[in-house]
Amino acid sequence: MAASPKTQKAAGSARKASSTTQKTAAGSPRKASSTKQKTTAGSARKASSTTQKTAAGSPRKASSTKQKATAGSARKASSASKRSAAGGKPKATGSRQKASAGSRQRATRSQPEKGIYVYGILPADIELTAEMPGVGDPPGQVRLVRSDSLAALVSEVDTSRPLGSPDDLTAHEQIVDATAAAVPVLPARFGAVLASEEAVAEELLVAHHDEFDDALKELEGRAQYVVKGRYDENSILSEILSENRQAARLADKLRDADPDATRDARIKLGEIINAAVTAKRNKDTNALGDAMEGHCVASVVREPTHEMDAVHAAFLVETDGESEMVQAIEDLAREWDGRIELRLLGPMAAYDFVGRVLTEG
Repeated sequence: MAASPKTQKAAGSARKASSTTQKTAAGSPRKASSTKQKTTAGSARKASSTTQKTAAGSPRKASSTKQKATAGSARKASSASKRSAAGGKPKATGSRQKASAGSRQRATRSQPEKGIYVYGILPADIELTAEMPGVGDPPGQVRLVRSDSLAALVSEVDTSRPLGSPDDLTAHEQIVDATAAAVPVLPARFGAVLASEEAVAEELLVAHHDEFDDALKELEGRAQYVVKGRYDENSILSEILSENRQAARLADKLRDADPDATRDARIKLGEIINAAVTAKRNKDTNALGDAMEGHCVASVVREPTHEMDAVHAAFLVETDGESEMVQAIEDLAREWDGRIELRLLGPMAAYDFVGRVLTEG
């Protein structure tokens, strides 16, 4: 990983993350079209026809006064004993005893089993600018648990109810990516739950302080972007047939032939086309890397997720060089117009460069 950014924080100064957020689900795709888009140097970019929307308010740097989360007050339930008018002990019938025991059992079962859901690790010198609903049903409010120079972004969840709905997954990604757009964040894997805020502080923040602190310094002033491109099927097939005589001859032979009688030839043509697509994917991925040279500090090539995938790569980008990076991708999109459809996703948490700090709970 590249060295930490050269910028330094002034003692006691505040990092303020903008409370305005980008539109669409965090990490949602942005199409790099062939239409020219103007970017102003040093200004926020217009990356695509759609902008990203964060799930809620972004974090900003806190003042020296720390906010403390107030734990919910506990309820005390008491039962009064009944005595007879003559001063004797009341007699509870068997039916009343059973009813009372059943009521207590039902009350116990209805009480939610609370846990602390962890979204990610951030520097401690931030505060949340607005309320953010978290995962779960009903969703808890996202808050911070601080310890020394670190903080964990958390919310309370009912652990008796399973997590994993599409809404939960979307909320998790939106919260993490919205935070990463403003401050460095180490993302937690979806489903990470600890028993209490004390466990978050001791078992997570204190136990891994140096490791997390170093990783956050590496991410200061940086965010991840993902570039995805998919071939236009008709365009790429025409390109392959024009370059490969064997494939062209087979395609002509099979055009009006009986599929059952030409099964082997069709398999052979498919193999030739797949090999040609793989070769073009490698070449185009290298071209993407060349276009991003000087606009990123690190990159990771991802495996294709579709047979017509052309490029799929993650880039760690300096946030103050974002507009130049966007322009480079738009230039490449114009060059590939009609052949490859490019999309730019981000900013998002640096999943491909720091991994996730917790396994599933």
